[in-house]
Amino acid sequence: MPITAHNWGPMSRLDSFIRRLQAQRACLDWAAAKLQHLPGHVLELGLGNGRTYDHLRERLAGRSIFVFDRQVAAHPDCIPSDERLFLGDFGDTLPQAIARLGRRSVALIHFDLGSGEDAASRALARRILPLLCELMKPGALLIGDQPMELADLASVPLPEGVFPERYFMFMYNPA
Repeated sequence: MPITAHNWGPMSRLDSFIRRLQAQRACLDWAAAKLQHLPGHVLELGLGNGRTYDHLRERLAGRSIFVFDRQVAAHPDCIPSDERLFLGDFGDTLPQAIARLGRRSVALIHFDLGSGEDAASRALARRILPLLCELMKPGALLIGDQPMELADLASVPLPEGVFPERYFMFMYNPA
């Protein structure tokens, strides 16, 4: 049975998946261009099969990219070195990253937290947002599949072709 995604009309799960991947690529490509002059680490929350991590490595060559996930299930070519991999619950691994990488050391965070259960995905996003903000430098970008609400985050317009609420982009502007 086709699903309805907001005001886009009926679509199959395949069409929805394709739109999500197109939105990811468009947002990450925009961010790579925007962040050329902002030094800092890149964080990938949710390695999955490694597609976005691989894309970030290509687009942001020369940047330190650190990956967070509960377990590794990625293609062997898309697994970061042990030094760049944080395994476990985000509530445990993000404080480890703060201690190791330092506060205000990150220029870009991409997160793909969607579990298929909206309430749980949004609750996870709310729970980890304060930790993410400790890592981000002023002007850093936070891009992902969940809305984030915090006074220090300004919504960034989505690239052309990305449907509203398909993906979300924010800039960190601490008061």
